[in-house]
Amino acid sequence: MKQSRALVALSACGALLAGQWAFAADYAPDWKRGRIYYRMVCTACHKAETGQSISPMSKTIAEWGEYVDTDQHDASARANPSLKYYVSREYRDSVKNENKAAAKFIDVPADELLADLRAWVVHGAKDSDTPARCQ
Repeated sequence: MKQSRALVALSACGALLAGQWAFAADYAPDWKRGRIYYRMVCTACHKAETGQSISPMSKTIAEWGEYVDTDQHDASARANPSLKYYVSREYRDSVKNENKAAAKFIDVPADELLADLRAWVVHGAKDSDTPARCQ
């Protein structure tokens, strides 16, 4: 009896986890939305801080993948070291009055926006079929 209850509980947990995994696996990143966010939020900040934007063409597909996957934004400690912070609702909320894209995408889940951003930089990487510069 105890064994069957444990099996039912384990099956229920598995079904819940499978449902969550299916949602994440079903999301197809939108590189076009990532491009808008990158150009209007990331580029605006980088230009204000350094006077230069960072082009997707500045790294290879593998380099961009590693950069996003390791979540390392700024090793100098001048800014938040987490890339995920810059797609978080908290960050978008803090700049929404000055940045139309942050306001426009305020309700987009952060994990989706990060996937979109990753899709854009990979799409525009220097070794991709569509290398892109920031304008």
